[in-house]
Amino acid sequence: MNKMDDFYFYIMTIIATSVAIFLIRLLHVLYLTGKSRRLKSPQPLSTLIVLGSGGHTAEMMNLLSVLQMDRFTPRFYIAAATDNMSLQKARVFEDSLLHKKVIKGSSAQFMQIYRSREVGQSYVTSVWTTLLATTHALWLMVKIRPQVVLCNGPGTCIPLCVIAFLFKVIGIRWSSIFYVESIARVKRLSLSGLLLYKLCIADQFFVQWPQLQRKYPRAHYVGCLM
Repeated sequence: MNKMDDFYFYIMTIIATSVAIFLIRLLHVLYLTGKSRRLKSPQPLSTLIVLGSGGHTAEMMNLLSVLQMDRFTPRFYIAAATDNMSLQKARVFEDSLLHKKVIKGSSAQFMQIYRSREVGQSYVTSVWTTLLATTHALWLMVKIRPQVVLCNGPGTCIPLCVIAFLFKVIGIRWSSIFYVESIARVKRLSLSGLLLYKLCIADQFFVQWPQLQRKYPRAHYVGCLM
C-alpha cells in the first residue's frame, strides 16, 4: 500500500510540476507578446501568409506589395482547400515580383488547408471536420515552422495562429504573429480578429479605422491600406 501511495505521489508531483512549468512559460510568452525582439542578424524570415476568399486576399496582396519581400523568405501561402482563386492570385503576385526583378528568385510555396466548417454545414458533422482541420494545421505548422505569420481575417488563420502560439509556449519556434483587420470591419472586429485579440495571441494587431482602435486599445491604427 505504501508503494502504491509513493507511486501516486510521484505521478502527481510530475503532473503538478509540468503544469507549473507550462503556466510559467505561458505567462512569459504573454509578457513578451507584442514587444519588439532584436534579431541576432538580418537574416531572411520564413513567412506564413494566410489567404482568404473574397476581399481578404486582395487586401493581403496590397499589404505584401509594400513590404521588402527579400526580407520575408521563403514565403508559404496557405488558403482553404476549396479556395483555388486565392492561391492563383498569390502565384500571379509572385510572378510579378520576378518580372519586376523585385526578387532574384522565387522561393514561394503554395499550400491548402482543410476548413473547420463549410458554409451551411451542420454543427454535428463539423466536429469531425474541425478535428481533421486541426490535425492538418498542426502537420503544416510542424513542416513550415514559420518565423512570421501574416493574416487578415479568414477563419483558416485561427488554428494556424493558435498552433504558432503554442509552439512559442513549448519552445519549438518563436513565430511573430501579425494580424491586420479587414478594412470592411468599421465598427467591430471580425470573429477571427476578436478571438486573436481577446486571447492575446497576435504580437501586433492592426486596424484600419480609428473608432476600432478606440474600442480595442491594444490595437494599432494604421489607416486604410487599400
